[in-house]
Amino acid sequence: MKTIYKIGVFILAAFVFSCSKDFLDKTDPTQLGEETFYNTENQLEQAVFGIYGQLQTITADQWLLQEFVSDNTTVHFNEGNRGQGPNIESVEYWQMNSNTGLIYTAYRNIYNTLGNINTMLFKLSEAEIDATSKARLEGEAKFFRAYYYFLLAQYFGDTILITEPIGDPSESFEYSRSPESEVYELIKSDLDFAASALPAVYDSSEGGRITKGAALTLLGKVYLTLADYSESKTTLEAVIDLGIYDLLPDYGAVFDPNNKNHVESIFEVQFQGGNDLGESSGFIYNFYPLFSEGAVTGFAGINGGGWNIPTNDLISSYEEGDLRKAVSISEGYINNNDEYVAVPFIEKFHHPHSIQSRPDDNWPVLRYADVLLMLAEAINEESGPNAQAYGYLNQVRERAGLESLGGLSQGEFRDVLRHERRIELAFENHRWFDLKRTFSTAELVSFLNAHGERERNNPTTPRGQIGFSPSDYQFDAFEVLFPLPERELLVNKNLEQNDGY
Repeated sequence: MKTIYKIGVFILAAFVFSCSKDFLDKTDPTQLGEETFYNTENQLEQAVFGIYGQLQTITADQWLLQEFVSDNTTVHFNEGNRGQGPNIESVEYWQMNSNTGLIYTAYRNIYNTLGNINTMLFKLSEAEIDATSKARLEGEAKFFRAYYYFLLAQYFGDTILITEPIGDPSESFEYSRSPESEVYELIKSDLDFAASALPAVYDSSEGGRITKGAALTLLGKVYLTLADYSESKTTLEAVIDLGIYDLLPDYGAVFDPNNKNHVESIFEVQFQGGNDLGESSGFIYNFYPLFSEGAVTGFAGINGGGWNIPTNDLISSYEEGDLRKAVSISEGYINNNDEYVAVPFIEKFHHPHSIQSRPDDNWPVLRYADVLLMLAEAINEESGPNAQAYGYLNQVRERAGLESLGGLSQGEFRDVLRHERRIELAFENHRWFDLKRTFSTAELVSFLNAHGERERNNPTTPRGQIGFSPSDYQFDAFEVLFPLPERELLVNKNLEQNDGY
């Protein structure tokens, strides 16, 4: 599967440079293009694998807009190098604007991928191939289209909705934003189709492909986001009824690169380390502390980026005896002078690897623990906690070595679930969406500003002689949505910026 991913990426890249006609209006038979590709089942499958491959690029920065922007992580402050300020720190301190480069990169990458998905779906609709294979490939592509539009809706609210290939590039400058409600209708429709068309399991040689369980899990999450608790409950129960997934007894084994695509994994982004093929998961190098000089990376003289450092707030949130803490975080490290350095870092994806900057960790997107906690949330929001809701919650807690809970009010159960999801899914890019879903806007403003005040008074990492600016960690209601990139507004006059920016 990994090799196929790589081939697919090259194919998609070839499309970008080969679709236009030359001045003689002739097709070069040696070049890949829409006229010479998408003709066979194998070619269409390669195009789908290319879509899988693009997920690696998006995942590489996804933590910035779903984890780092929340209360879970912060930047390892670098007093001697303020170059991080315009991008990294603007996200952490809630100072993003229409010129924040990280926003534009995410926006561009997602829409580039959506363009490839729409082209593939159009070509697939015209293809004369085996009906079962055709439905499966369509299901995979529609899962990804739904997933990316879900991200866009969460990031920006109303979103440009495109479901057909764009023939003339100038057409892309004429679209207006569709209401968020319309975007979610497409998401639900795509996921309904994917769930009906995709197999529950694949052969072991095809591990990592989208399954019925993945489509149902994402659909259940979408319904939960829309506060349709009955549909969320029904959909997520269908995941359990598949009888495929279970919690691993050992929380640490969930993230072990020697144990990929295991029984708890519903979908994870596939990476392949230990080589120079460009398929490795080097994100952990961004997370390692600054100035560690190999003491953490394991390679002499190699520092980490110092981004996505666990906050004091998160570290103190673990209950005594929670087995997940040692798996998820380290509160410091021993440097090359045998001195303890009290700078925390993410341990969850920190595993030995044979080649510098070439780790082999996959990135978890959907897993069974998430399903159990979402089910507990849907039940509680619909009717309050019952034995079934406690059962789902306590399965997750018991694995973590914690006592079972009971006797909570609906509000208390909601607070416990929000905490449990924070700990169980720490650093897996769920926290921002969870906060947006489980708090009202006013509650979220109050919650994040309280976190910001704690961080200002007691920074997770030392700041030397540089204090906070008055606007750091000041969260306003309009920041629940991100700004549209200025570059998009300049080329498309039909776009309107989100309020507040």
